[in-house]
Amino acid sequence: MLVTVAALLAGLGFWAGRSGDAGPSGRGLPANAASGEVPTGPCAPTGTLVPPCGAWWGAYVPYAANGSLKDAVLGFEKKIGRKLDLVYNYHDMSGTELDGQLLTPDEQELGRDRLLMLAWESTIWTEPHHENWTETQLGWRNIASGKHDEEILDPQIRRIKAYGKRVFLSFDQETDARIKEGAGTPEEFVAAYRHLHDRFRELGADNVVWVWTVSGYLGSAKEMKALYPGDEYVDWIAMDQYNYYGCHDTTDWKDFLRSQQPSYEWLRANVSDSKPVMLAEFATAPDADDPRRQRDWYAQIPDVVEQLPEVKALVHWNRPTSEDPACDLTVNDGPGLEGYREAGKDGYFQQPVPPR
Repeated sequence: MLVTVAALLAGLGFWAGRSGDAGPSGRGLPANAASGEVPTGPCAPTGTLVPPCGAWWGAYVPYAANGSLKDAVLGFEKKIGRKLDLVYNYHDMSGTELDGQLLTPDEQELGRDRLLMLAWESTIWTEPHHENWTETQLGWRNIASGKHDEEILDPQIRRIKAYGKRVFLSFDQETDARIKEGAGTPEEFVAAYRHLHDRFRELGADNVVWVWTVSGYLGSAKEMKALYPGDEYVDWIAMDQYNYYGCHDTTDWKDFLRSQQPSYEWLRANVSDSKPVMLAEFATAPDADDPRRQRDWYAQIPDVVEQLPEVKALVHWNRPTSEDPACDLTVNDGPGLEGYREAGKDGYFQQPVPPR
């Protein structure tokens, strides 16, 4: 059964090895991280990790130059003056230790006192950490058929089960954009998503909180609606919306609320009004003519986020989308860092993180 996958990976310059064998010591399944007392009281998170009294403050942080996710996250936290509630990381389905193994040693260590969200793509990446965004699609039809269960899905599902602690999982995030990339049809995605969900259940991995993530781009409204697997398969709905400003050659500066509210309201009205909402990626581009604008964009978040009452997690995308300075979405320094630091100190984003 491994021959097909091994051949695909070898052709792309990868060697899968034995999926699921690497853990904190390089062998075995992940150590069980489910330990400690669960928070209690009115602000304690629910079983699906919804914080009733505020929202999680999270980020996607690219790997450090030395290849360490842990060093990258700790360095980012030092800059922003607080520990992240939620660390977001992306994986392909190669099975390699570098990108295809869910719950790497760094993730396991970071996850002991933070929440993890794992984005799992039904692709094989060409470059380490998806550096240049090129990939090979496995295809939703193939995922739904069970073709890749034994070689790809099951070893990673067992790793998550062994970890024990609840994790967020997003399958093929921004899935509306993947239709044009050749992943398949909306109907095939729904079948693939449901199959993956059911496979976790069949193998007893009940520590997954399911996040369905679309771009939120309203030009894809028809596709987004058709891609929803149903409330019984989803715990959170999520979107990735930005204030791109000059990055997309526009003069329309959207403040935080205007960049998020239209898509938030559309999802609540057309997809599900019973699920919490995650801003699975959000950020603003800078305004070279008025740098303080970027600071104020972030600093205003605590004052306006409660107008989006079902937004229960905000995950900053801390990576440039290109080498163009107008597309630098990071908050690593300058006014953006000032505003982001200030927003992160607000009590709304100081919720008790469960240890399991």
